[in-house]
Amino acid sequence: MNNKIWMLLTIIFIIVAIILGYNLYNKNTAYATVVENDYNKAFYEVVDYVQNVKTYLAKTMISKSAEHGAEILTHVWREANLAQAYLGMLPIESQELENTEKFLNQVSEYSYSLSRKCIEGEDLSDEDLSKIKELYNFCNDLSNTLNELSDELNNGTLNWDDLKKNTEGSEISEVTNFNVVEENFHEFTGLIYDGAFSEHITSNEKRGLTGDEIDEETAKKIAEDFIGKDKIKNTQSNGFVENGSIPVYRFEITTNENQTIGISISKKGGHVVFMNYNREITEEKITEQEAIQNGKDFLTSRGFANMQETYYLKENGIITVNYAYKQDNVIIYSDLIKLKIALDNGEIIGLETTGYLNCHYEREISTNIISLEEARKKLANDVEITSEGLAIIPTQWHTEVLCYEFKGKVDNIDFIAYINTETGKEEDILIITQTPNGSLTE
Repeated sequence: MNNKIWMLLTIIFIIVAIILGYNLYNKNTAYATVVENDYNKAFYEVVDYVQNVKTYLAKTMISKSAEHGAEILTHVWREANLAQAYLGMLPIESQELENTEKFLNQVSEYSYSLSRKCIEGEDLSDEDLSKIKELYNFCNDLSNTLNELSDELNNGTLNWDDLKKNTEGSEISEVTNFNVVEENFHEFTGLIYDGAFSEHITSNEKRGLTGDEIDEETAKKIAEDFIGKDKIKNTQSNGFVENGSIPVYRFEITTNENQTIGISISKKGGHVVFMNYNREITEEKITEQEAIQNGKDFLTSRGFANMQETYYLKENGIITVNYAYKQDNVIIYSDLIKLKIALDNGEIIGLETTGYLNCHYEREISTNIISLEEARKKLANDVEITSEGLAIIPTQWHTEVLCYEFKGKVDNIDFIAYINTETGKEEDILIITQTPNGSLTE
């Protein structure tokens, strides 16, 4: 009997021990997952903030005006500080990244010093711009390396457990190329210092939304005429939506090929606000430029004359193009229409006219402006200008400003700079990133 009791107690003890061990294992696993996620978050924050520093440094290189420098250099100072803070959260001994931390600290302190200089009204000197260029080059190397490390984390080549083991004596280069980050700064000697428009195209006035209010039946006819009645099998009403930027009647059209097209018609004036449908595109048969011209011809045929293509993005056999209105050789970026164009046959498969309907009207464009040469002086001496002209751009305060638009390069960085034609103030600088699918702005 005693043996049976002891046997039962032993079994119970083993079961309890297994349960406790299993629970402890689960807790440790959960904790490890939380820690791993924290490390990942910190690392990706470093990647993002370093990319921001790089972009702001590039913008700083383009204009030497005090007003521009005061704003942009303050951004550099802030983003470099944040990058440095998140870098300190990574499970790597400080000496492993000593030079990287030193570099970010130098960027932060130098940009702060220059921003104070600009706030006091002093333009950046050629020497200042030269040092900023040096910082940009090193920051570009750092950003590229961090992106490679990000790929290593994503594909499992690199993990934080291996990095933590290195704090116990192993060489960090044995498990990862994290040391490449440090190599970026072997020649960095430090610095001596003294001390993008579519989100701004909404408007309460809706100047392009002309005409009288219409009923749903009239809107349905406009939608069917726009698509082409000979192509339509059925039209279904999806109701009236009045809480958007532009109140619209929504319809779902089924074509003879059983394609479903969504289309919205404004209650005021009966304008096509939105149209979209998706179909499979297996082969690209026309060029991007042919598609862009096809889109421009389409807009003209629908009553949108004088539209100029600006930016585009290509993906999965479809090119999405932004067209802006052009008046008297002045590009008006507020009056924006977006088209989706199929690259197999040039068909228009998407349309959005919100920017145009919000903002379009014939402007009185001032001729009392500063000269092109005077505006050009606001840019750094070593920038290469590839094109120049006039443009009206929207501001974050939902106003518009006439600018000289300078497109160019500096150290193989593509940019667009906008200089106010009345005051000579730098209004905006966009950094252009060329991708296989099109041009992106930062």
